[in-house]
Amino acid sequence: MPSAAEQLAANFNFNSLAKATELRQRILFTVVVLIVARLGTYIPMPGIDPSELARQLAQQKGGLLDVFNVLAGGAVQRMAIFALGIMPYISASIIMQLMTTVFPELEALKKEGEAGRKIMNQYTRYGTVGLAALQAYGIAIGLEHWGNVVIDPGWFFRISTVITLTGGTILLMWLGEQITARGVGNGISLIIFIGIVARFPSYIAQGFEAGRTGELPPLVMIGALIGIVALITFIVFMERAQRRLLVQYPKRQVGQRMFGGESSHLPLKINVSGVIPPIFASSILLMPSTVAQFNSQSIPDWLATIVAYISHGSVLYLVLYAAMIIFFAFFYTSIIFNPEETADNLKKYGGFIPGIRPGKKTAEYIDYVLTRITVVGGIYLAVVCLIPEYIIYKYSLPFALGGTSILIVVSVMMDTVAQIQSHLIAQQYEGLIKRARLRGARR
Repeated sequence: MPSAAEQLAANFNFNSLAKATELRQRILFTVVVLIVARLGTYIPMPGIDPSELARQLAQQKGGLLDVFNVLAGGAVQRMAIFALGIMPYISASIIMQLMTTVFPELEALKKEGEAGRKIMNQYTRYGTVGLAALQAYGIAIGLEHWGNVVIDPGWFFRISTVITLTGGTILLMWLGEQITARGVGNGISLIIFIGIVARFPSYIAQGFEAGRTGELPPLVMIGALIGIVALITFIVFMERAQRRLLVQYPKRQVGQRMFGGESSHLPLKINVSGVIPPIFASSILLMPSTVAQFNSQSIPDWLATIVAYISHGSVLYLVLYAAMIIFFAFFYTSIIFNPEETADNLKKYGGFIPGIRPGKKTAEYIDYVLTRITVVGGIYLAVVCLIPEYIIYKYSLPFALGGTSILIVVSVMMDTVAQIQSHLIAQQYEGLIKRARLRGARR
């Protein structure tokens, strides 16, 4: 079955795009909002000494700050108003999903449809504000004890930092929601996407400069480019991969007519958890080294030993990274996909998997299949992230060209292309309906 990208490439022409006025407006709106999101990463936070900040950040290479800097589009490096990025919103969403499995009230709210979804979104926004304020206060305290980065330490700086960074996160959250509602694609994902892509030219330029000066052998550069192309192809293949369970609907007679009897498929993606497992795994593993870098003079011996063993690129680091990716793949999949709920929905509408009894047996079968494809999905994520990590460490390549970044970029691009394809198809259907109505009126 051809993908959305293949269908779009086959059917795309400038004529169809010229006729799709609404799609053009949506794309233009999305581009303008993304430009605004990028501009915010260049507006510095008040009370910071930029030169001292740059000097201190130069000593923190390869730590947790690099992860957040990539996801925030370079805003952490400049300590801009969007330094927190959209991560508090993502964290609040994950916490809300976890709470639905713990509190029956939230689970019931989730099943109420559109009204329940709006209430849960509001709770997520409140959680985003709380997490952003907490993280902003922690950043303010950390900056005050980080050399001479802060010009005038004190409560005025802390309060202004909390207001600035929390306001930046809320603005990013609002911009993302506006893109989702009035633009093309998922707004939150596109904001992360544009932040990563915006830094690619500078990193590629650094790579070519390293090749020109001899720091990076030409064969390594060529191999890296071929590897990136192969990695993108592999990611596209795996992100499209599905395990389809046949679902049959029984026939039913209404009066003299027979309805139903058709068959459908329940698609289960190989990678249900998306890019969350690599982000969580890298954040946890890089936490000890980041703490050690911030307190290099007063860290305890046990922490120094841990940092030495799980240093970036070491064998133990790679093994733990792979294990944690697979663990979070299972953990997050269990949160966002409930086999019992899926089985109940199938039973409610009369659907069944051939050879499997509806209800509990169906839920057990779906869980059985999901567990096995999650193993494949977890291994796929580990391979995609581990190979670039090893190459980056060995040849000192830029961190942003890692597997997690490429995974995010490719996944968001595929989702956006699919939405553009759906808008074009809808526009074609509207044209067919209008022509049919005109012909009917003439007759």
